[in-house]
Order: sequence, then C-alpha cells, then structure tokens
Amino acid sequence: MEEIKVNLGERSYPIYIGFGILDDAGSLLEAADVCVLTNPVVESLYFGRLEAAIKDAGIEVTRIIVPDGEESKNFDVLCKVYDSLVTAGAARSTPLLTLGGGVIGDLGGFAAGSFMRGIPYVQIPTTLLSQVDSSVGGKTAVNHPSGKNLIGLFYQPKFVLIDINTLKTLPEEEFLSGLAEVIKYGIISDRELFDYLESKRDRILNKDGEAIKYIIKSSLKIKADIVSRDEREAGLRAVLNFGHTFGHAVENLTGYGVVKHGMAVAKGMAVSIEISRKMGLLSGSEQDRMLNLLEDYGFDLSLPKFSKGEYESVINYDKKASGEAINFVLTEGIGCVSLKMERVSDIVDIIEF
Repeated sequence: MEEIKVNLGERSYPIYIGFGILDDAGSLLEAADVCVLTNPVVESLYFGRLEAAIKDAGIEVTRIIVPDGEESKNFDVLCKVYDSLVTAGAARSTPLLTLGGGVIGDLGGFAAGSFMRGIPYVQIPTTLLSQVDSSVGGKTAVNHPSGKNLIGLFYQPKFVLIDINTLKTLPEEEFLSGLAEVIKYGIISDRELFDYLESKRDRILNKDGEAIKYIIKSSLKIKADIVSRDEREAGLRAVLNFGHTFGHAVENLTGYGVVKHGMAVAKGMAVSIEISRKMGLLSGSEQDRMLNLLEDYGFDLSLPKFSKGEYESVINYDKKASGEAINFVLTEGIGCVSLKMERVSDIVDIIEF
C-alpha cells in the first residue's frame, strides 16, 4: 500500500493506493459503527468484501443503497440518504463510507458534510475517474436543473482508499471516461505523464497493472499538490477545470447521464485547445499532439448540435461565471495552462459549430 498526502493543516488526509487493499479498510477505521453508501451494481461486486473487512475489525456496518447514475445526484435521493442515516442511528462520530464512482462520492460527501453539520466520511472510489479526480479535494455536490453540481460544499474526507483491482470490473466506456481526466493532467501540468500516455497507450488500454498504477499516482500527485495549495479554488485550483466549461455544457444540454462526464470533458478539452490555438497561445504542433492523443484513445471530439445561444446560456450559469464573463482555462503547451477572464459570448463565437 502506497500513500500520497493532501496537506491541509488539521484537515490533512492520506490517499492509500494499492492492489487488493479493500481488505485493509477495517484496520484504517476508528469507529464503533459505519454506514456505507453505494449503488446496486457496486454493492453486488464489492460490498461483501468491504463489509467483511470492516466487521473483522469489530465494527458494525449499515448499507445505504441508492440508484446508479448521474440522475441520482438530486435532493430527493439526498433526503433518502439522510433518512437512512437517521434510521441507522448514526451519530456525529459515525463515518459514512462512499463505495462507488463520482456520483456516489459527490452525493455521499454532500450528505456527510451537511448531516448533523458534518460527520466523518471516507472515499472508496471504484472507477478510474473517481480514483484520479473526484475522490480527492473535498468537492461535494448535487445537481440542479439549471446546472451540474450547482448545490454543494467543500468537505474533506478522512482518507481515500484506492484499490486498483476494482478497475477490473469497470466497463470500457467508464474506463475511457476516466482516461480523459488523466489526459487532462498531462496537458495542464505534466509533460512526462503526457509522453507516457503517448508511448504506453496499448498497455494502458489493456489495463496493465503497473501502467494503471503509474497514471493514477501521477494524476493524484498533481491533484493533491494543487488542492494543498488552493483548497477552495481561489486561484490555482481552477486549472483543474480545463475542458470542464464546455464539458459541463454538453452534459447539461444533452441531459445528465446521456454523455459520460469524461467523454464530455474530452470534447471540452478539444474546444479549449482550439480556442488556445486561435488566440495565439498554442503552437500548431502542440495542438496536433494533444488532439491526436485524445483521438488515439478513442474519444469523439465533436460537439453535440446545439446553437451558440444554447451553449452561451448554459455556460452563463456555470459556477466559474461572473456576470457575462467566465474564468476560462486555456493551454499554452503541454504541461502549461493559463486562466483568462473572457466574455462568454466571445468564447462561444470563436468555436466552429
């Protein structure tokens, strides 16, 4: 088991990474009882192992099951989680463990941060996307009809437990969705990771254990470093939103869950790359390498057919927007990004729809 630290003073926490370490969960917990939030698919795959590991440590376990999918990130489901915590007799010291992907982590983190004004929680991500991104950093949220993750808070977990073996059962589309976030890290911060993604494509797509471990650790080191320096996205952390402005717009316009988050982010990255090139920030050769890498991993980079006005309207509701402008993340080359406050209408006008 390896460890990466997120340094946030008294809110610091470790990220544990390894193969088969789900079986170590009980030894890492300090509680008399826990609640585990998951969905039916993950429950059938991994809840039994997790429950056994926790019970072996003498800890009582209550399971809370919610429907699978992005559509579960709403207030109706959230209230059912609260109801389950009340029924279980959860106290302020009772940890909530989130076993699943980004939806479970976001929903569970928000529930933990708001129930009794905050109970401990632990992230146990089982998708590549949640392992390299959403499980770390304390962003928790539910969706609103006007936008993705509009209702949320920053609430850090006690620790993150990443068992790489859980990726063996991950559907290919979900795996590819996570790879979009890995590619994002290479573009914004790590040329060495970008080069590795180019040269080790076949090993990564074949889920070679050591290759997957490398890209997960590389991604998490970047995420942990950025979060440690800017927990609440006052400046630096905003670079992690590369590709997410148009990505979230795609998710909103098509209906949450229709386009996987990572697939939408890949489209958003292609847009940001195009804008960066047209603004004179990015060379043609670097643009080609970035787009070729995304396409080599099988991403469809075309935007869904909606009008400029529809994209502009949705982006104006983005959390990064201020008035008619938005803090947009652009790339100046592999491993280098910049933040520019731009009018939403001007950004949309640059794109060829």
